[in-house]
Amino acid sequence: MVVIATGWARADRYPAATWAVVAHLLLLALLALFQSNQLGREGRILRDAAPFVLLLALYGALDLLSGFGAEATHDPLIRQWERGLFGQEISREWWRRAPSPFWSSVLHAAYFAYYFVIPVPILLAMSRRDEPRLVFASFALMATFVVCYLGFIFFPVAGPYYEYPRPAAWFTANLAAKAVYGVLAGGSSYGAAFPSSHVAATWVAAAVTWPISRRWGAGLMVAAALLTVGVVYCQMHYGVDVVAGLAVAAAVVPAARWASATSDRSAPDS
Repeated sequence: MVVIATGWARADRYPAATWAVVAHLLLLALLALFQSNQLGREGRILRDAAPFVLLLALYGALDLLSGFGAEATHDPLIRQWERGLFGQEISREWWRRAPSPFWSSVLHAAYFAYYFVIPVPILLAMSRRDEPRLVFASFALMATFVVCYLGFIFFPVAGPYYEYPRPAAWFTANLAAKAVYGVLAGGSSYGAAFPSSHVAATWVAAAVTWPISRRWGAGLMVAAALLTVGVVYCQMHYGVDVVAGLAVAAAVVPAARWASATSDRSAPDS
């Protein structure tokens, strides 16, 4: 509904935002079809996983709502916060002060792993037919992305990827870095840096995976820790973006558990 209202309000400035309105009205109609009580167990599992798939549409709408980068960003303010908190613009300086081809490869790989980490709790819960944990994981991840996307819509920040010159050629010569830059060149939305949805969603994915599988949960926590460092070292996010992303993750999981416990579907035991 926020996308529809924002797109409608901005349509005079950015005519393409009208497409976001139309697309999300159709998505609402599609979601309404999933509310039938005649779906059966398999149908309910697909219904509970569906909102996660629809995140792609929401992410794509960000460029439409910002006029493909025409909306003013708040990078000067964020960079000021960065200097105040860390004493320097850490995302620009870290790789220069600690140059390492090895860590560039590892941390770019951790950044790229984000696309594989996020679906893990959904796929695990679906494979085990664990409907309560599927519902909770889907809800927690959706809440995380909605909070982050609200920030992107109303407080856009481009981030170091757009603000700073690219790192030295040797730093991005590894396979993992090439994969990351290939994905960003083909599908990055402008103004989607603060808070870091990479950090927030990865930690939430790890947290909701832990009750499903301790082994997978522990692995995702390692991936989340590496990604948290990597988004700054690899000059993808400001350090302030990371702090905000961690704050979102820390707030969403208990809030989602409380919301589930007070709804007609109890939160699954940890």
